[in-house]
Amino acid sequence: MKKFLLLALLFKISTGFAQTQTDDYFKLTRSGFNEKNAYATTAFVEQYFRVPGNTGFNASIHYVEDILKKAGFIEQKADEFEAPLTYRIEKRPMKRNTWEPVDASVTIVGETQALIAFKTNRNMIPINCPSTPADGVTAEVVFVGKGTAQDLEGKDLKGKIVFADASAGRLLAVATKAGAIGVMGYSMPKYTQPEKHQTSIQFGNMPANSSVWSLLLSYSVKEKLKAACLKGKVELKVNIQTKIYQAEELTLVANVKGNVNPNERFVYSAHVQEPGANDNASGVGTLAEMARLTATLVKSGKMKPQRTLTFLWGDEIVSTGRYITDDKERAKGIMWGMSLDMVGEDTQKTGGSFLIEKMPDPSAIWTRGNDKHTEWGAGDVKEKDLFPHYYNDFIFDICKAQGKFAKWTVNYNPFEGGSDHTPFLQNKIPGLLMWHFTDVFYHTDNDRIDKVSATTMKNVGVSALTAGFTLVTANENTATQTVAQVKADALVRLQTEFELSKKAIAEGKAAADEQHILQVWGKWYTDALATIGNMAVKPQTTKVGSAIKVATLEVEKQTQAYISELK
Repeated sequence: MKKFLLLALLFKISTGFAQTQTDDYFKLTRSGFNEKNAYATTAFVEQYFRVPGNTGFNASIHYVEDILKKAGFIEQKADEFEAPLTYRIEKRPMKRNTWEPVDASVTIVGETQALIAFKTNRNMIPINCPSTPADGVTAEVVFVGKGTAQDLEGKDLKGKIVFADASAGRLLAVATKAGAIGVMGYSMPKYTQPEKHQTSIQFGNMPANSSVWSLLLSYSVKEKLKAACLKGKVELKVNIQTKIYQAEELTLVANVKGNVNPNERFVYSAHVQEPGANDNASGVGTLAEMARLTATLVKSGKMKPQRTLTFLWGDEIVSTGRYITDDKERAKGIMWGMSLDMVGEDTQKTGGSFLIEKMPDPSAIWTRGNDKHTEWGAGDVKEKDLFPHYYNDFIFDICKAQGKFAKWTVNYNPFEGGSDHTPFLQNKIPGLLMWHFTDVFYHTDNDRIDKVSATTMKNVGVSALTAGFTLVTANENTATQTVAQVKADALVRLQTEFELSKKAIAEGKAAADEQHILQVWGKWYTDALATIGNMAVKPQTTKVGSAIKVATLEVEKQTQAYISELK
């Protein structure tokens, strides 16, 4: 009965505790976020194969620039705080040439219909692939199985096309040395269900300045070509047209100036490169609408940011990392970072669900119970890598509130890395990822606008913007309410881990190891509570500090009680 009452109390605290600021911001963002705008931007961006410096990447940057200008952002001339709303496009010479695909087709000699063509499979051309002569090339294709040494033994590849039921990249060096003119390969992970989605190709790349071209094949094309090769000699007509040229790399940065502590800021980041609609045209479109709405609310006086909100569009990880490290003084004021990546999924078509990828907490080390890593893959997180902070639970609780309101499914996954949240974490700045997985069309040329949901983009945008608004205007009440929320979340987590550890001990696991897990979780949460001390724009340390102290003692007491019971 006591346990039941505790759970009921925790549920009431975690779900019914009102956040005045957050509730007010939810009303503004829910009524103001125009999902049609976000969808239109996504549709524009996704039509291009985007690589830094190329036509599609730059067109996307300028499309968002136009949105910002219409919203009231002024191009920065000297200082990012010279006006309440400013933007700039940073231009940098690229160390290597940019690249973009133009067209491609492969036809079996003797057949009239192309085996595969760029207009239906634009990921067939790997990034950095050179062109064939303008009229294409015709050559015999040699099937080499899985491309092992045994498969290649005795094969005459000079002047021919190497075809493998394996990654094309694996065979480039061998093919080049053997005098082949090109390589064709196939490699798709199981979670993309290639035997079901037989036309999918995941985009890839190859070394720049290669003398040998390569192409990537879908499951259906690979099977058809393999069957033809096993029957006898096959010749292919291959035509590949790409552009390789010098260019500048563009990064778009917009700022909404904080009125009290402008050098303290919340930074949103959405990467432009990659050719997909969900990945990551949806992030670009959602963030553009978030910036537009923010400008509208600021100009109307409905939103008065006390810290700065920064919106960034650029090259994944590179642009965000550079933004943090290029200006050490600016970096000192970055209090939170958020990556919007693959945020527009129509999950009925793509699978998976919306996820918040947490900063490294103990679930990244001991992944059990409802904690699950995605097929993207777990990172190698050690205890020294843990990042205790209120940000994990704060963002998750806001997303859960939106989920309840909009009947939107919200989940989370332990830290894995690989997107724009990682540069924040590497520089000791709290950073989270909003995304979706598993997506059966991840990185494939079937990641098109028909797989995007405007409603999902609105749910993500509303949650992300409400969180940012709350944090850049946080006051003493916001901080004390967050203490109560994080404490409630901590107690629920501790009970969950306690039950899992009891079961593990019953199944033969060492009690000392299970006690250690509880101890680490307890410390993670007490350390997270301590970070709430600087949440408020104008900290009133007595009230907030007292709340943190009381909550910390409660979490420590419960942790020790569970550890003792595990003995």
